[in-house]
Amino acid sequence: LEHKSEDNGSTITQFVLLGFSDLPNLQGFLFGVFSIVYVIILIGNSIIIIITSLDAALQKPMYFFLANFSSLEICYVSVTLPRILVNLWTQDRSISWLGCATQMCFFLMLGATECFLLAVMAYDRYVAICNPLHYPLIVNHKMCVQLAVGAWLSGIPVQIGQTCQVFSLPFCGSNQINHFFCDIPPLIKLACGDTSLNEMCVFVVAILFAMIPFLFILGSYVKIISTILKLSSARGRSKAFSTCSSHIIVVLLFFGSATITYLRPKSIHSAGTDKMLSLLYTIVTPMFNPMIYSLRNKDVIAALRRLLLKKIV
Repeated sequence: LEHKSEDNGSTITQFVLLGFSDLPNLQGFLFGVFSIVYVIILIGNSIIIIITSLDAALQKPMYFFLANFSSLEICYVSVTLPRILVNLWTQDRSISWLGCATQMCFFLMLGATECFLLAVMAYDRYVAICNPLHYPLIVNHKMCVQLAVGAWLSGIPVQIGQTCQVFSLPFCGSNQINHFFCDIPPLIKLACGDTSLNEMCVFVVAILFAMIPFLFILGSYVKIISTILKLSSARGRSKAFSTCSSHIIVVLLFFGSATITYLRPKSIHSAGTDKMLSLLYTIVTPMFNPMIYSLRNKDVIAALRRLLLKKIV
């Protein structure tokens, strides 16, 4: 069934998210897989939020930011995954123009927050390892709150502007988005007329919100690793490395896939690659984050044990 607007320039009032429609025999299986993944993401990240707020031993800046990060992951995934599940269950892939714009706006704002929050977490580790004596003074509670609020709010005006810019484009051909949620690259592909200004804006915003935080994180970890290597005790070195390695894994997974998606020119975008990459940074990374952060962190495991023992007693 072709969903097209008339060629006389009538405006599109709704889009169709093609998503996984090219896999008709796997709709039930995909629904089951994504349902399980969503439950894992909700439970895993909720556990981190609960133990970091209840356990006295985890009342440190690192865990304050980790709780913020887990809250963010729940919000970030909830922008796209419930809609994917509805589409798979009902086979109704239509989404209104306003619904599509709202989904994309929240997706971009939360994506920007993730970039900034990962940079804030790198800064926290940098001060803790490279300047341990001044750490309690520099990264005090007030500073933690300011950094977290800054990470949550900084991207909002820019991403609202970017959403308005994309949705002010004329969509006069097909309304079929070859993706499973509303995102900039597949929407720009649908627009008619010159989209070079939009592509340039996407590139500039990706540099500001993805590349600069990524380079800041990279710089922080170069300093951290050089400081760790100077530590005299092997135990101190292994503890510092284990604390940071989990953060590095998350950073590489998220920034690697997101950067390829948004910094590639329109001409070499392929729907299949875009879908795979966006699955990685929207669903796979949030699912593994609680495991990466908790299973590699002895303090979190100890806090989880204490919480479970309390419940049993």
